[in-house]
Amino acid sequence: MKNSADISFNLMRVLYTFIEEAKHQYLMDKYLIMNSDEFVTRLLKFRRWQDAQLSLLGRVLLKYGLDHYFDSKDFEIGRTPDYKPYIKNHNLHFNISHAGNLVICCIHESPVGIDVEYINQEADYEEFKFQMTSGELEKIHFSEDKVQSFFTYWTEKEAVIKAHGKGMFIPLDSFEVNHSKAIIENEIFYLKEIYLDKKYQCCIAANEDIREKTIFVKRLNVNFL
Repeated sequence: MKNSADISFNLMRVLYTFIEEAKHQYLMDKYLIMNSDEFVTRLLKFRRWQDAQLSLLGRVLLKYGLDHYFDSKDFEIGRTPDYKPYIKNHNLHFNISHAGNLVICCIHESPVGIDVEYINQEADYEEFKFQMTSGELEKIHFSEDKVQSFFTYWTEKEAVIKAHGKGMFIPLDSFEVNHSKAIIENEIFYLKEIYLDKKYQCCIAANEDIREKTIFVKRLNVNFL
């Protein structure tokens, strides 16, 4: 028999998809009306279709996940004083991230953060050294693949900050990730890398130990949304 911690963990869902220009107007026509006026106004200000579709599909993935796995068809999104979005009147947490042509959403019963980054092979980690601890900088500097190591570092730190909930109020160099674990303000967060695509780096953070857990990850095709 599974204990309560296992049951709680098994409710974590991670969904992702890739944007498609050919489906842009179809997605806008179908899903804009399902969102708040404030979100629609913000979405329509984007100049690039890519930015608009990434933001829209983040909400679509959230709706799909709530409908299919948490039996929550009606929901409203609010924001904490630190501007972290949350689901009103539900004991559920979510986080959305996007980079390049990929958007991802994680839903869980406890605080969670997820970050995805497009692996830019031209990136120079030295430009970000002032946002790293000396230990992190040394680890990247002596790694065999410095670009991969840098993006691993970056997604880990961003995921932790997003799980914590205070965003830019927490400097990246104010805490360090060791053995896929980090501590912010006496709160422990655990990290796990998620493989999605060879061009992207992704990491998830939670305030429960997920390092040895199997996370449910599903890719959705925009043709069937």
